[in-house]
Amino acid sequence: MGGKVAVVTGGGKGIGRAIALGLAQAGAKVVVASRTQAEMEAVAEEIKQAGGQALAVVTDVTVNEQIENLVETTIAQFGRIDILVNNAARSFLRPLLKLREDGWDKVFDTNVKAVFLLSRAVARLMIAQGGGRIINITTVGAERGSRNLAAYHASKAALKMLTLCMAAEWAQYNINVNAVGPGVTRTHFSQPLWGNPDLAERIVSAIPKGRIAEPEEIVGAVLFLASDAASFITGQTIYVDGGFLAG
Repeated sequence: MGGKVAVVTGGGKGIGRAIALGLAQAGAKVVVASRTQAEMEAVAEEIKQAGGQALAVVTDVTVNEQIENLVETTIAQFGRIDILVNNAARSFLRPLLKLREDGWDKVFDTNVKAVFLLSRAVARLMIAQGGGRIINITTVGAERGSRNLAAYHASKAALKMLTLCMAAEWAQYNINVNAVGPGVTRTHFSQPLWGNPDLAERIVSAIPKGRIAEPEEIVGAVLFLASDAASFITGQTIYVDGGFLAG
């Protein structure tokens, strides 16, 4: 992966941070994109301190002008984009009867529409340069219904289908599009789940491995899909869930 350029959205914390660090350790130049400048700059600095190359670009992926700026800034700095990891996500823990319309829209704008817009912009560059890898971060919720997370799960199911459609359309350009679906992972994003002792106990009881994942445990699947070892894999989702979907 040495010399390749990777863009990671939502790269300032949690799974995104772990992925950004993992890609850098594998030799990639990493562009960390996030709405929170301090967080992503800390990740970029951590990569630089370890001897890698990194760039932090403030990006709200729901704003098309900021998507364009992310792509343009990356090209200006590194000249290409080989790997795009669409990790930025949004969720609200609400029952459907209490979820507001604008809440639903915010979830879909971030988790689906933004992935479409950014992936399309990057795919155009990848076509010109002869190919690339796009990896979307979904969730086990794309396969299972759940109370109080309907918008999030529905958006991630849509993202799984978008992954399939992008894979089908862009394979001819040597662009592989796959997804990684974590189970419940110990991040700030999912703290409303694992931070509740009773709820955490129920979650863990449904995981054959008997525990919640750590962010670093999601990275291996991303590195594999970004590597030459996955050159003939496209349109797939790898679930990193401790056996949850098997149980």
